[in-house]
Amino acid sequence: MAELRSFIFLDRLQPQTMCYLGTWIRGSLPRAGVAAQIIEVAPGLDIEPLTDIALKHAEIGAGILFVERQFGYLEVHGPTSAVRSAADAVLEHLGANAGDATAPQILASRVVPKIDRQHAFLINRNKLGSMALPGQSLFVLEMQPASYAILATNEAEKAAHINVVDYRMVGATGRVYLTGTESEVRAAADAAEAALRSVA
Repeated sequence: MAELRSFIFLDRLQPQTMCYLGTWIRGSLPRAGVAAQIIEVAPGLDIEPLTDIALKHAEIGAGILFVERQFGYLEVHGPTSAVRSAADAVLEHLGANAGDATAPQILASRVVPKIDRQHAFLINRNKLGSMALPGQSLFVLEMQPASYAILATNEAEKAAHINVVDYRMVGATGRVYLTGTESEVRAAADAAEAALRSVA
């Protein structure tokens, strides 16, 4: 039976969080403001039958279906009722509830005030989202399971005026890079950590 590593419901995808998804997903593109469900399981291939169940159960869009070395990932989105219905069908198949998912663990959480221009340049070489600019403050967050990075980013964007530079939600650990003024970045950091703690 699949290990449920995450079962994340997002009530409203925020604009930058949604646009970042659009830079790399190969499925249906979500829109800002729609609901989304993210599911991470192990072993990775167990995500395939769960995808079948979700998509046959409700009229939703599938943005991510990804199997990496150990874990499988699914992201679906659409109207709240349809997303909830599809998610419930997956849980029923697993004989599980959302609380059975692995609780997120914060591995690192740091605010770096007023980053140097060389630091900004180095960050921007590997980013998919907004540019990190010299003089902005930087918030970095690392957690496991990886898929919780989208929850942390989405809730940070709700709470503060920040730039989503990068978030990685696939792999052994998840990572988030956000920039802005120091006060806004600290507010975003508090919101991101609170969102992860609320799951635990």
